[in-house]
Amino acid sequence: MRGFAGAEEPTRAELRAAPVHWPRPSVLETGLEALDGVGPKLAEAARAAGIATVGDLLYRFPHRHRDRQIRLLEALEPGETGTVLVEVMGNPPRPFRRGKLTMVGVKVGDESDSVRATWFNQPWVSGKLERGSTVLITGKRSPKGLAVQEWELVAPAGEVDAEASEERSGSFVPVHPATEDLAPKKIREWAEQAVRLAPNAIEGLPSQVKAERRLTSVGSAIRAAHFPESPEQLEDARRRLGFEELFLHQALLATRKTSHRRARPAPRFGKPGAAVERWLASLPFAPTADQHAAFADIDRDLDSGEPMQRLLMGEVGSGKTVVAVYAMLRALEAGHQAALMAPTETLAEQHAITLGRLLAAEAVPFALLTGATPAPVRRQALNQLASGELGLILGTHALIEPTVRFARLGLCVVDEQHRFGVEQRGALDSKGVEGMTPHVLHMTATPIPRTLSLTAYGDLDTTTLQELPAGRKPVLTRVAGEDDREGVYEFLRARLREGRQAFVVCPLVEVSEKLPGKAAGEEAERLRRGPLRDFRVGLLHGQMHSTEKGEAMAAFAAGETDVLVATTVIEVGIDVPNATVMLIEGAERFGVSQLHQLRGRVGRGEHPSQCLLFAAEAGAMARRRLAAVEETSDGFRLAEVDLLLRGEGEILGTRQSGTARFTVAQLPDDEAMLIDAKDEVLRLLREHGSLEAPELGPLLEAARRRFGAGAADPIPL
Repeated sequence: MRGFAGAEEPTRAELRAAPVHWPRPSVLETGLEALDGVGPKLAEAARAAGIATVGDLLYRFPHRHRDRQIRLLEALEPGETGTVLVEVMGNPPRPFRRGKLTMVGVKVGDESDSVRATWFNQPWVSGKLERGSTVLITGKRSPKGLAVQEWELVAPAGEVDAEASEERSGSFVPVHPATEDLAPKKIREWAEQAVRLAPNAIEGLPSQVKAERRLTSVGSAIRAAHFPESPEQLEDARRRLGFEELFLHQALLATRKTSHRRARPAPRFGKPGAAVERWLASLPFAPTADQHAAFADIDRDLDSGEPMQRLLMGEVGSGKTVVAVYAMLRALEAGHQAALMAPTETLAEQHAITLGRLLAAEAVPFALLTGATPAPVRRQALNQLASGELGLILGTHALIEPTVRFARLGLCVVDEQHRFGVEQRGALDSKGVEGMTPHVLHMTATPIPRTLSLTAYGDLDTTTLQELPAGRKPVLTRVAGEDDREGVYEFLRARLREGRQAFVVCPLVEVSEKLPGKAAGEEAERLRRGPLRDFRVGLLHGQMHSTEKGEAMAAFAAGETDVLVATTVIEVGIDVPNATVMLIEGAERFGVSQLHQLRGRVGRGEHPSQCLLFAAEAGAMARRRLAAVEETSDGFRLAEVDLLLRGEGEILGTRQSGTARFTVAQLPDDEAMLIDAKDEVLRLLREHGSLEAPELGPLLEAARRRFGAGAADPIPL
């Protein structure tokens, strides 16, 4: 009824007269075969496209609507982009290549004119373009014809085009995301039937929220998202559905966070004691203001009685390890054990070196446990852990093996936490004292944009280190082409003659026919024989035996090699202050944040440092990434650029459990809406104490249906 979400209260008579609708969510779980025109073959094509049920179809919203009148070909001027309804006049074309482009061209026409329409890099189109078929094309007119941007088969050859007159009238027609086997027109026909069932969708927004924000029902919004009457109605529907989507996801994160903390208590460590104070006083540098703020955050968490789940995000070189050592010393001082888990042996070994240096004054014993640890050393470490004699352990995935037992594990530090799966992190979490959950500090050297932090890591508290320690040098970055190569090598040789060292990073370990790019092994040999024949060149990559990797890294750190040719295995955790040049081959193959991470391996000492990016045939997107890295050294700004250019999914890589896929909300554009949704969830939690309160309706049921049945369950981190 209109008055429900309006400014005025509905009268008693209006309430009595209002129609009553009881949604039946099970209706939306019906298979597509229940719709007219969906046979077994089309149903299979739909399932392959992720549309198995009526509900899947309703939430597969159009990616655009045609809201302008169809033009005649003669009215389309050269250089102008427009939409035309034309008939294929030529025989089915064959794809042909011109350079790197695959092209399909065919003559098309309407009653006013005819042109040659050309499709780029869509060779499969040729099988769809039969003489006499009617197609709707959006493209750019030129003297050579029509460059197709989007197209749709309206009527196959020999069939009457029943929609032609409607298309000519300029109706507001949805264009749904399609596949090679599933045309937009077919999805539109099904959606016309399915929207009649939209009122059966569960209302995820509580009535209080809908009334205060004057929002329509979810069923009405779904209908308008598919078949709006105006652009304004479409935008209203998008914002209503987008807000609900973000609201439901934030509700799940809030529920998971609360459930995890209430599941089991965590040990209380009390306040920092004399040992921690002595260690802070012994540091050869003064911690930054950001580090002091991180210490305070950790102190509050460790004495709360609830398990700490904190994400420590740190700019490259911002001193995350110092914060991690602080947290681990707090555990040791309180009589508990601490563990640090890193994703690679190289990073774990580097942490061991760093901890040895940072803990020298306190002489805190610790052990390193990796796949390469000799059996006798491993046995001794395991026995000491189980007895409680050993308080601090570092390692890789080896720490989560069943044979590793702790006497009183109180705190875990997980470095580069996004590289571990939920199960792996949970396995370490389960090794705590019986009946209690250890505190967990997650660390990442990859700055995370705010929108991504609120969605992918919204169930964690966050602490950010942006202030760099005194003495860190800015790294001058430059994109270089093949014409610059000899000059770059001369510059590199000059730095090496001054006694400095350099990294050369390659995208591949071995030469590949499928993947273009330089391979580390081959490049190391080429440099030894050619441009760097007067210098000592080492090699490091992930496929080497752990002993070889350790020897290569140790030789470089000791200055026994001048240049280290490596893959991205050096991306994090490598600290060689004398290395001042980072040369990256195939830089167009790396993301913004990865390039920034690699660049962070230099500029760690007293000498000026440079990062040189060699890019082969970079496309427009790669050129924008490289330009961003060249122009700014702010990792958090680069993370925002990366999110804009590549999107949330690609940045996350293989998606973690609980990570959302949003179908309506568009991040980072809808960041303000995301923050609004989070604030609304927190307000409801404060008012009702739980999101399962009866007054909030089927909020969590809608959230589970939208993001997965177990999405609200606590996930061990």
